[in-house]
Amino acid sequence: MTAAVPFPWPGRAPRTSRRALAGLLARPSWLVAATVACVGVPAGGGGAAAGAGAGVQVTAGDCASAVMIAAAALLVARGRIALPRRALWAFAPLAATLGVTTVASPDIASSLSGFVRDVQIFVLVPLAVVLLVRDRRDLGIVFGAVLGLGLGEALYGIWQAGTGAGASIGGANVRAVGTFGAVDVMAMSVVVGFAFLVLTAFALVAPRHGAAAVPVALAGLGVLALALLLALSRGSWIALAAAVGLMLVVFDRWLAVKAAVCCAALGLVAFGLLGGGAVVQRYASIAGSVSAPDQSVSDRYNLWAAAGRIWADHPVTGVGVKNFPAYRDTYAGIELSSGSETDDPVHGYARQPLLSPHDEYLLILSEQGALGFAGFAALLGTVLWGLWTRRDVHDPFWLIGAAFTAFLLVNFLYADMGGPTCVLTGVLLGAAACRAFGLRRAPGPVPGPAGEERG
Repeated sequence: MTAAVPFPWPGRAPRTSRRALAGLLARPSWLVAATVACVGVPAGGGGAAAGAGAGVQVTAGDCASAVMIAAAALLVARGRIALPRRALWAFAPLAATLGVTTVASPDIASSLSGFVRDVQIFVLVPLAVVLLVRDRRDLGIVFGAVLGLGLGEALYGIWQAGTGAGASIGGANVRAVGTFGAVDVMAMSVVVGFAFLVLTAFALVAPRHGAAAVPVALAGLGVLALALLLALSRGSWIALAAAVGLMLVVFDRWLAVKAAVCCAALGLVAFGLLGGGAVVQRYASIAGSVSAPDQSVSDRYNLWAAAGRIWADHPVTGVGVKNFPAYRDTYAGIELSSGSETDDPVHGYARQPLLSPHDEYLLILSEQGALGFAGFAALLGTVLWGLWTRRDVHDPFWLIGAAFTAFLLVNFLYADMGGPTCVLTGVLLGAAACRAFGLRRAPGPVPGPAGEERG
C-alpha cells in the first residue's frame, strides 16, 4: 500500500485520527468498498414496503454513495486527482441529454426526481469510482467487496429458502431474497450474479495462486449458484449465462465447451432429483414464455407494447423521466393487470404497481426518446470501445468488466434499473470504465494477479 501523505488541514483532531483520514484519502477505494457493503443493509420493516413505488427511496447505499461522491469532488478540488479526458466523452453526453429531456418533459416537477436519480446512478457514482480507483489494488478492493456482499447475501438466501423465511411463491415462503425482502424480489439475484462474475474471473486465473485456490473458488461458485437457483429469477439466469459464456469463450474456447457440457450434465441430475419442484418449473417457464406465458410474462409483453406506442407518439424527447406510469394505462391494453403481489414474513403482503415497462431500452425510449437513448448509447459505447482497445483476456479485471457489461446489456432487454441495487450497478459500471479508460499507476510498482503491473 502506498505511504499515507501528510494531512495538511488545520484542526485539533488527534494525531491518530488525522493519520487515519490521511490514509483513507491515500487509498480512497475503501470508500467505494464501503458503498458496496452498504447496498446490503436492510431498508427496514414496513418502510420499504410502504414506500415501494410511492416515490424516491433513499437507502444506506445511496447515503454511502453521496459520501463517496463528495470525497471524489474534494480530491478533485484539492488537485489530488484529475478527471480523465475519456470520462468526459462518456458521461457528459448522458448528463446533457438527461437535462434536455427533463426540461422538455410535460411534467418537469415529476421528472426532476428521476433526473437526479439517473444522474446519480449513471453519471456521479461511476464517475466517482473512476476518480477514486487508481490502480489494480484499488480494483481488487472494490471487486473483493462485491464478492463479499454476494456471498453474504447468498448464504442468507439459502437459509431463507431452507427455513421458509423467504418470499412467497406458489403459497410457500421458499424464494431466496436475501436482506432485500420481497419488495425487491430481484435484488438478491442481481447482487449474487455480480459476485458470480467476479469469482468466475478469478477462478479462471486461480491456478496461478496455488493448488488450494481452485477448490476454494469452485466452492464459492457452488454457494453462489445454489442461491441463484433458489432465487427463482429467470432473467438473472439468462443474463448470467450470457455473461459467463462470453467470459469463458474469450478466455479459452475449449474450456467453455467443457463447462457447457458439465452444466448440462448437472442440469439433468438436478432435474432428476428435484422432479417437478419450483426450480424446475421456473426453468421450464422460460421455454414456454412465448407460446404459453404466465401472468407476469403477459404483463411484461403488454408493458413493452405500451412503451413502444408511447415512443411512437413522442419520438424525440419522450414523455419525461418517471412519467411512464402516467401514460401507461392510456397506451396499454385491458389485459394488463393492476400490479404484482409480493409477500414475505418481514414485510408482509404488498401489491406493487407496474411503474415501468421492465425493459430499460424501452423505458429510456418512452420517457426520454431518441435523444435520451443517444446519451445512454454514448456512455455504453465508450466503455465497450475502451474495453475492446485495452483487451487482455487473461486479466481477471478485464474479464469482469467485459462480462458485467454483457450482463447489463442482456438484462436490460427484460428488466430495468430500480431498487437498492442501482448503486451497486453504478459502482460496477465505474469499475468497468476504469479498466476501459486505463488505470493510473500508483507511485512504485503494484503487482497484479500475475505478478506484473497492468494498465
